[in-house]
Amino acid sequence: MTKPLLAAAVATLLALGSLPHARAEEAKPQLGETIERVVAVVNGDPLLLSELRTRATPFLPRLMQAPEMQRMSLMQQLYGELLSQLIDERLLEQEARKLSVSVTSSDVDRAIKNVQKQSGLSEPEFWEAVRGQGFLQDQYKADVRRQLLRLKVVNQKVRTRVNITEDDVRRKYEEQLRDARKAAQFHVAHVFVPVEESTATQLAAARERAEQVRGGLTPETFDATMASVGGGDLGWVRQTDLPESLSETLISLEPGQISAPVRGPSGYHIFLLRERREGEQAIGSYQQVKNELYREMLDQSMAKQEVAYLSELRKQSLISKRL
Repeated sequence: MTKPLLAAAVATLLALGSLPHARAEEAKPQLGETIERVVAVVNGDPLLLSELRTRATPFLPRLMQAPEMQRMSLMQQLYGELLSQLIDERLLEQEARKLSVSVTSSDVDRAIKNVQKQSGLSEPEFWEAVRGQGFLQDQYKADVRRQLLRLKVVNQKVRTRVNITEDDVRRKYEEQLRDARKAAQFHVAHVFVPVEESTATQLAAARERAEQVRGGLTPETFDATMASVGGGDLGWVRQTDLPESLSETLISLEPGQISAPVRGPSGYHIFLLRERREGEQAIGSYQQVKNELYREMLDQSMAKQEVAYLSELRKQSLISKRL
């Protein structure tokens, strides 16, 4: 049940992998080690080494499992990533003050209750799981508060930059539908008008013949026309079984529909799609999935805009790293 728990503290996930399963005590300075100093200044606001150490605490047990010769490099990587994260958070905190955005204790409690509900754990079990991931209760709540503040600021600043229309959602659905149909199997038959030599005159004659045949075709007369003109039942085929021009034609057909003549390597094909397996059934109808699709597109667009917004904040700010 760790995945839902991590959702509220996603900002603390680093390249080192998943969180440790044993709670770590806060790192204590050794004899002769610097106890406190400034590791960065963000628009005149200092970030302290103690803040960085506290943030690193849950990750230390996993880091200590690495070979000794790699630990220093991993520690530098961890501290570097956490410092960048702290700088972004401090920038957002400064923006929150400008925007009069705040997060209340009720907001935090409500968010944690939602995560707990999704996890399916009782409250004691939930907090035990949090501790098992290396987080003290206050530390976890602080992470949730930071995430909520981030969401509020980003939503207020970049939501107006995101405009997803009904047409956008429809186009996305059509893309997914085409992909799903490519993975489908088609039970297909074809009437075939061959071309022995591909001279312009012979191609034109074969095309005209195929158009004439197609003009009188119906699903009911298709088998008889196959017998008299040529062709046959191809059975079940996949998109990858046919040349692209032919497979694209099948993808566009619904069961029971007949295609226009399609040029193949040795003549013209007229397809009847008898049945289809999977395809759009795998993703549902547009009405069934449009709301979920909209949310996915919104999340993706907001994530991109958040990256752009934070980049703008950094460029507009005075940031000095002293790690």
